Amino acid sequence: MRAHIAALVMLLTMPLTPSTSAAPLEDFSQGTSSGWSFFTDQVMGGVSQGRASLADGALRLEGRVSTANNGGFIQVRRPVSLPETATQIRLRVRGNGQKYYLHLRTSGTRMPWQYYQIGFEATDGWSDVTLPLSAFEASGRLMRRTPRANAVRTLALVAYGRDHSAFVEVSDIYIE
Repeated sequence: MRAHIAALVMLLTMPLTPSTSAAPLEDFSQGTSSGWSFFTDQVMGGVSQGRASLADGALRLEGRVSTANNGGFIQVRRPVSLPETATQIRLRVRGNGQKYYLHLRTSGTRMPWQYYQIGFEATDGWSDVTLPLSAFEASGRLMRRTPRANAVRTLALVAYGRDHSAFVEVSDIYIE
């Protein structure tokens, strides 16, 4: 009986630590992907060029982004379904030291130019980037301020908005 009471007292006085409920969205280490589609601003008359590939256990996005002819992006996108309890997306990334973006489209982003975005730096060494859903910004005023997790329909890795050479890799994507 004393052992049970001592164990109970120890449990009640232990500091609480948050449980990690990170769920992997994609495992690139197998050399396969789940529905990623590459496209550029050429769908609307732009001239950016690039490609997406799987290499060395990572999704790679590379190319030349050009703002000529009202363009300015290359991206790789896939359908997703996030649990209602999701609060952030964690990426393991590396790149050429430039800023890249993660775009989310939801059930409420009906027009092609609507999305939620957040930027991150991709250094030349692997690093973890945590992107809270509450920090994603709407691309227009007629949208919700931040996306609801259970409304997210697609996730995109994007090189965007300025003339530059793009090179970014993602080895892990976790939903937390």
